[in-house]
Amino acid sequence: METPELPTLRSYHSWIANETLEDYSLRFTARSFRRWSPFVIANTALGGISFLALEAIGGTITLNYGFLNASLAIAAVSMFIFITSLPIAYYSSTYSIDLDLLTRGAGFGYIGSTITSLIYASFTFIFFALEGAIMAQALKLYADIPLVLGYIISSLVIIPVTVMGITMISRLQMVTQPLWLAMMLLPFIMIAVKAPEDLVRWTRFVGLDTGKAGFDLIAFGAAASVMCSLVVQIGEQADYLRFLPEKTKENRFAWWSAVVLAGPGWILIGGLKILGGSLLAVLVFSGGASRQTALEPIHMYLSAYGYVFDSPSLILFCATLFVILSQVKINVTNAYAGSLAWSNFFSRMTHYHPGRVVWLIFNILISLLLMLLGIFDTLEIVLAVYSNIAMAWIGAIVADLWVLKPLKVSPSFIEFKRAHLRDFNPVGCGAMAFGSFVSILAFTGVLGRVAQAYSAPLSFVLAFGAATAIGIATRGRYYLARPPVASFPGAAGSAIRCEVCDHGYERDDMAYCSFYERPICSLCCSLDAHCHDACKQPSQVLETSRSRYFGEGLTRRIAPHTPQRLLKVGGVLIALTVVTAALFLLTYRLIEPGADVPHLDNGALMLRVFLAMLPLLAISAWWIVLSNESRELAHRDLVRSLEKLHATQDELARTERLAAIGQLTATVSHELRNPLGTLMSSVAILKRAGHLDATAQDELERIQRNVRRCVRIIEDLLEFSRRPNVAMVPLALDAWLAEHAGELAALAPVKLEMRLGCDRVIEADGERLRQVLVNLVQNGMQAVQERAPRGDGRVVVSTAASEDEVVLSVRDDGIGMSEEVRARLFEPLFSTKPFGLGLGLALVRRIVERHGGTVSIASQPGMGSTVEIRLPVAKLELADAS
Repeated sequence: METPELPTLRSYHSWIANETLEDYSLRFTARSFRRWSPFVIANTALGGISFLALEAIGGTITLNYGFLNASLAIAAVSMFIFITSLPIAYYSSTYSIDLDLLTRGAGFGYIGSTITSLIYASFTFIFFALEGAIMAQALKLYADIPLVLGYIISSLVIIPVTVMGITMISRLQMVTQPLWLAMMLLPFIMIAVKAPEDLVRWTRFVGLDTGKAGFDLIAFGAAASVMCSLVVQIGEQADYLRFLPEKTKENRFAWWSAVVLAGPGWILIGGLKILGGSLLAVLVFSGGASRQTALEPIHMYLSAYGYVFDSPSLILFCATLFVILSQVKINVTNAYAGSLAWSNFFSRMTHYHPGRVVWLIFNILISLLLMLLGIFDTLEIVLAVYSNIAMAWIGAIVADLWVLKPLKVSPSFIEFKRAHLRDFNPVGCGAMAFGSFVSILAFTGVLGRVAQAYSAPLSFVLAFGAATAIGIATRGRYYLARPPVASFPGAAGSAIRCEVCDHGYERDDMAYCSFYERPICSLCCSLDAHCHDACKQPSQVLETSRSRYFGEGLTRRIAPHTPQRLLKVGGVLIALTVVTAALFLLTYRLIEPGADVPHLDNGALMLRVFLAMLPLLAISAWWIVLSNESRELAHRDLVRSLEKLHATQDELARTERLAAIGQLTATVSHELRNPLGTLMSSVAILKRAGHLDATAQDELERIQRNVRRCVRIIEDLLEFSRRPNVAMVPLALDAWLAEHAGELAALAPVKLEMRLGCDRVIEADGERLRQVLVNLVQNGMQAVQERAPRGDGRVVVSTAASEDEVVLSVRDDGIGMSEEVRARLFEPLFSTKPFGLGLGLALVRRIVERHGGTVSIASQPGMGSTVEIRLPVAKLELADAS
């Protein structure tokens, strides 16, 4: 009977279904969408490294620690970033996935990578805020636009381009790249030509914090730790590299060039920009400006273009144009990458995806909030703290890609689909937690000044070593929850239809869902809240582990799914708080300094109003979560109804087949009994007649044996045609099996082992259960004899028990069965042998189901078979236990 068609269970908003807007966020990038050349993708990725925060970082570490320490840190960290970014760029380009999907399969697991998505999202909005603040400074200096209004302009101007994804971003980068390169290089060329003595002054600059010339170990480490925050930039490069076409013989040079230059190669240009910022900051500071002013890129390039032009107005125009151009080029990348990161984060937290555009707005709002808080003024401390966590994350990933995959400890491929991944992998999660904790502890100064200065490199080393050790110790068994399905039933062609959202996707993006029993795309798999990972582990395992770790009494007192519900409420509350805080802070910054507010200053008033609103926000978050749960509950009820309908249809079909077979066997048995009885009587009369030679006696004996065999077949047919009635009595399973051990061992010359570890009482019909056991043991012994005619194999009967059921298993070392044979074993009249009716296992399942149990078979060709029967524990024993 064919499985009935399910209606479409999920529909997406128009912009989610429109991949021009979504750019295959949360999923494998389809080959049909990768229509750009390697050059276009490389140019788009490199266009995103125009961020002037690089110049600000170079200026910061040079003014603080001196040219020598800063330049050595820039060179060392640039080399480190290139080496660690290369495998990430390669795997992202090869498997066409972003950094989040790569992290899932590189040691973190499906849920474990949620934290790294948040880290990556933080990187994007921190740097968006830094670049937005730089742009606002330029607007204020050029057109006297207030900083607050400049923050808003620098945020809003990014949205139209970023909404359209790589389609519009690639065009923007292609058009602006020549002008940007020319405007960046021209001032430095003129400085070298017109004022080489300024270059000498730069190389001799002594740091304001060190106060002395020469190399300083602590200053070098502190500068390197600030630089290490840039290691996560490879994530933004990977967001574009995933659009590269597949590598072929014809394009392999262009493909590799794009991977290397636009992947780890970004730091080659980026390192030069950092050195450029170092030079410009020294020139501005030496010209009499304050340290803070010298670190603002607009003042850096005002000084730089002073070497190019003599006209102050032209200098101001060119510097402002260059800053605005740079900020637009980088912030479309920051906003785009942030929308992907937030989509990944919230899709796993809430099982809901309103579209990448929504998270684009959310990311920009957080960035606006950071601008209003004055993030540029705390640049060094923010990047230093962030780098400790980011380095631990990258250290764990690189350990998997550089060490564990070549050693074949982890899978050779990148698996990113929820259906195939474990939720948490201790390799990445444990290593990142360990590296982050120790490095942040070192950053606080607890472990000494040297460890404090080198906290970020320490974070990478610890995470790298821990990931390698954990991976080897666990032998990579926490990577995959189940092996990927190579083929899908009924699937044909390159595109496979997702039976949940009714869209077609390429095979790489599809999984087989055992809950819906249909192919499902990776996005629908991520968003499904009803299956509870049924494809990876049974629900009873979850219940057992929950009781084990939290205590059975505690789980009874807590409402179901309370931790998940609180997590959702927390996430929604954070989102509402961020939006509200941004609006309040914006209002506060727009209030004129002279506004008269009685009794309270403006800031205190806004803070009190905001705090008063927090309870309302919490109630709103709870209401949103409960409303969403109500919707999910209605959806879940619909799915359960469909499941019951399908189960009922299957049961009716099976009952009809059994009834037809039963009626047929009863009729045939009735018709055959009379002639067989007559034949048996005739044989008996002939044998008593005597005076028969030996040949005739042998023939009569053979006829009699075959007639008896026919009678047994008739009895089996009659037994199958009747519904098995069971007389349930309490039965101590292990003792009962021990009593029948001798009878079972005599079935065939095959060794029988009894491993009884149950010691529980069940309610069963002993005779019916004996019939089941004899059938299974006899089948196992026949399978052993087929593989080893001399009887070298064995059959093992074992028992085990859980809280409310017993497990009786019969395992043999026989020839095993193929998947096709195993799928038909319980069909009436199906047999793998030329003799026999094929009613044995069908009757076994009927008897077991009459006992309220289930039967399952695991087998592989040449590896033997295991039949597992699960029966409920006697109600009397459960009552005594409670």
